[in-house]
Amino acid sequence: MAPSFSDIVEDTRLSIRSLIEYGESLFNPTVRLGVTGLSRAGKTVFITALVHGLLRGGRFPVFESLATGRIARARLEPQPDDAVPRFAYEGHVRTLIGDRRWPHSTVDISELRLVIEYQRQNAATRTLTLDLVDYPGEWLLDLPLLNKSYEQWSAESLALSRREPRAKLAAQWHTHLATLDANGREDEQATLTAAKLFTDYLRACRDERFAMSLLPPGRFLMPGNLAGSPALTFAPLDVRQDGTAPDGSLWAMMRRRYEAYKDVVVRPFFRDHFTRLDRQIVLVDALAAFNAGPEALKDLEGALSGILDCFNIGRSTFLNTLFRPRIDKILFAATKADHLHHSSHDRLEAILKRMVERAASRAEYAGAGVDVVALAAVRATREALVQQGREKLPSILGTPEEGEMSGDEVFDGETEVATFPGDLPAKLDDLFSGDGTFRGLSNTASDQTDFRFLRFRPPLLAREGGEEPALPHIRLDRALQFLIGDKLQ
Repeated sequence: MAPSFSDIVEDTRLSIRSLIEYGESLFNPTVRLGVTGLSRAGKTVFITALVHGLLRGGRFPVFESLATGRIARARLEPQPDDAVPRFAYEGHVRTLIGDRRWPHSTVDISELRLVIEYQRQNAATRTLTLDLVDYPGEWLLDLPLLNKSYEQWSAESLALSRREPRAKLAAQWHTHLATLDANGREDEQATLTAAKLFTDYLRACRDERFAMSLLPPGRFLMPGNLAGSPALTFAPLDVRQDGTAPDGSLWAMMRRRYEAYKDVVVRPFFRDHFTRLDRQIVLVDALAAFNAGPEALKDLEGALSGILDCFNIGRSTFLNTLFRPRIDKILFAATKADHLHHSSHDRLEAILKRMVERAASRAEYAGAGVDVVALAAVRATREALVQQGREKLPSILGTPEEGEMSGDEVFDGETEVATFPGDLPAKLDDLFSGDGTFRGLSNTASDQTDFRFLRFRPPLLAREGGEEPALPHIRLDRALQFLIGDKLQ
C-alpha cells in the first residue's frame, strides 16, 4: 500500500525523535533491548535472570566483560518512561527463589533501566545504560495489519481458520458467521457475538494441545483496559477483497472498528516503543510445539517469519541512527533447554535456525547480526544417567509442577523425578516435510505422543553466605555476549 499523508507525517515525527535521542546518547550511551516472545516463552524469567545475574556478578563465563572483571558493578535506576509500567523485578525474584513459582506471563509492556559501570579494553571508565523493554510477542504479529485492509485480513483469517486443526476449533464461530449478512444493516448484538466467538476460537488455538502461534489481533487475548471497547469488538467477514462496503452496513461497521484497532492499539505501540528498539531477543517455546504436533510446529515457523519481517533491520550507520534507527542485532532463543539432555541442545538450535533461516538471510543481507541459541534463563533441572535394564539413559531430574501428568501419573509439585525426555529428530527434512511426521497432543492421547515435555518448578536454591543464591542457567551468558558484548569493549 502507498504511504498516506499521515504515514509521512508519522515518519517525520519519528525522525525528529530519533535525532533528539541520538544527541542524548552521545553523553549517556544507551541500548534499548526489546525482549519478546509468544505466550509462555519465558520473557519475564529471562529479564529477571539477566538483571539478577548482572547485579550480583553471576557466573557468566562467555560474557567476556564480566568474566574478565571489567564490569565494576551494575545498578538499577528509576524507570525512564513515565507512561510505561516498571518491570516488577524485585517481586519476580521473590517468586522465583522464595516461592519456587514461575512469574505470571507478560500481558502488557513494561521497562526496566539497568546502568552498567565498566572499564573499556583501553582502561577508560565508562557506563552503559541498558533499557530492557518487555512486551508480548502477539503485539508484533499485529504490525503487519498496518499494511492490510480489513478485507485482506478477513480473507487471510478465514483461510487459516478452515485448515485443521483450527477448523474444528472454529466451528461455532463459522456457524454464526454463516448467519451474517455483510451487506445488511449494522447490528451491535450480532457483532458482539461474532467478536466473542472469534476470540473463543483464538483462545482455543492457544491451548497447549494445539499451541498455535499465528493469532492476530494480539489484544483479543490480552485486552487489558480495552476489554469490551468497540476497537476490540469486530471479527472477520466473508467478503470480497476488492469489494466496497455499503454505508451503514455490518461490513462497514466491522471495517471501521478494525481501522480503530489499528489507530488505538497498533500504531501507538509501533510509534512509542517498537521504533525505538536498538536490539532484540525473540524467545521461542519450540518444545510446546513439539508437544502439540507437526501443525503447531509449522504454525510457529510462519509466526517467526512474520515476526522477523516486522523489524526495521540493518547495520546501524550514522545517518540511519539519526533519522530512522535500525535494529542491528536479533537473537532467536529456544527456551527451556533444561527440559532436554544437553546432547539434544544442538538439535534444538538447528530446528529453530531452520524455522527462521529464510527471514534471517534477508536480515543478514541488510547488515544485521542474527544468531540462534538454545538456553534456559533459569535452569530447573539437573542431568543424570538412569539405569533401565542394561541401558543407561541420559535423563533429567527435576520437580514437575503440580498437576503435570506422565501417562497415568499425576505429579504433586513436591516430588523430584527422573524423566527421559527423548531425543529430538536429527533429520530436519523429515521433520518439516509435512503433516503426520510425528504424533502430538492435537491428534492423540498424551501417553501416545512422540514428545512430552513436562513443566518443572524453579529449582530449590541454597543461600551463599548472606547473598541471594545465584540462579543457574544454560547459555544466558552467550545471549548477553551477543546482544551487548560489543557495547562494552
